[in-house]
Amino acid sequence: MSVFRPFAALLSLLGLAACASPVEPLPTPRPDSAEARFVAVAARIEPVAEAFCRELRRGPKNCDIQIAVDDRPGQAPNAFQTLDGRGRPYVVFTLSLIKMARNADELAFVMGHESAHHIAGHIPRRLESAQAGAMLAGVLAAQGGWTPEEILQAQAIGADIGAMRYAQEFELEADALGSAIALRAGYDPIIGARFFDRLPDPGQGFLNSHPPNARRKAVVAEVVARASGS
Repeated sequence: MSVFRPFAALLSLLGLAACASPVEPLPTPRPDSAEARFVAVAARIEPVAEAFCRELRRGPKNCDIQIAVDDRPGQAPNAFQTLDGRGRPYVVFTLSLIKMARNADELAFVMGHESAHHIAGHIPRRLESAQAGAMLAGVLAAQGGWTPEEILQAQAIGADIGAMRYAQEFELEADALGSAIALRAGYDPIIGARFFDRLPDPGQGFLNSHPPNARRKAVVAEVVARASGS
């Protein structure tokens, strides 16, 4: 498990930095700290997420999920999933998000959600949709007699729209699978999803990257109800 890897080194591993930095572990967190809680949750979520990945694998997919921390100061609360150059999945949390979480269930839900993005193959699916949107927009612009610069602009807009096409669907898929991961690891995703109550509601917009918070909490409740047989 790669929790508390210094972010400069993590950038190098992900192919996002120009040169490598030595990997030095951060100091061991206090037992009662938010960081220690994060480490404990990661130790339970990571093997469960990897097991789901192997069970649901469709095609070649690296299931060695690495959980890491962006330890740079001043970063906004955030968590995301990405891949390194060899396709190894990383789930990255900023320190501010770790401290923002009120309990282990919230951390487990977010950790399961981000792991689910990899398990469901959302990065390559989003890329395919963006490429299709760019191609379609470029063809239409060329047929309309647009200039090369205008065609490039149309392709960029088309890629953005294509990437957003399934964004809300992907978020709901990750909410559902992330809830199942949290449940199997012994956490309560209903409590975890209360994290949404402290986030701005994106509303119903078609091009919003995230669905309404109420819809997301409803998906979590559905997963828990099915798991309990109710």
